[in-house]
Amino acid sequence: MTAGPAAGGGRWISVAPERLAGWIARFAERHGAIEAVVLPDLVRLDAADGAVAECHVPFPPLRPSRDGEGDGGHEGEFRLPPPAAALVAHVCRERTVGVLLARLGGHAAGVFAGARLVTGKVGSRQVHGRSAAGGWSQQRFARRRDKQSAEALGAAADVAVRVLLPRLADLEAVVLGGDRRSIDEIRRDRRLAPLFALETGPFLTVPDPRLAVLEGAPALFRAVRIRVIDP
Repeated sequence: MTAGPAAGGGRWISVAPERLAGWIARFAERHGAIEAVVLPDLVRLDAADGAVAECHVPFPPLRPSRDGEGDGGHEGEFRLPPPAAALVAHVCRERTVGVLLARLGGHAAGVFAGARLVTGKVGSRQVHGRSAAGGWSQQRFARRRDKQSAEALGAAADVAVRVLLPRLADLEAVVLGGDRRSIDEIRRDRRLAPLFALETGPFLTVPDPRLAVLEGAPALFRAVRIRVIDP
């Protein structure tokens, strides 16, 4: 679980799907009985002492739970309110998700079943930094850098075509990350339009994509972001 201050008050925390039911139970223990309210993209937990937990729904929309589904407790244990139980069932469901990460220094694409990487590929292309020289030398360097950047992003798009497009029919969502400018350049590749049509948040701000970075992506895109406002 990670935490940090939230703009406008309160604090953000990030909770793994498997720990969400326990986190809600402990929230109720600390703050009293809770009432759950379903909003378009979040489930808000209002506690008796005035504390609020806004649980943002990953992979929206949240479908209503069926009676008895994901009640979040057994006899003698804390029982989640139906909207919270539906959220727990929703976030714990295994999904097939495509991931595309791109920076000028590298790229990665992978298909995940839940948190497991089913198939993936990473790569890198050299892109020189900016030159401090002036005049014609600087212009030549800029042209060379632009060419290297285009080649690097083209390579990233090619990897996405090879890794993600063959699994398009299986994908429930596509998560993007790396550098927004690089991803926006890749959007121009018309071959990838069906993938970008499945785009969902959050955008993953990660370092140069290496295999370890790709493998760690589920911990980011499966987590539930919660804004906690204390009384």
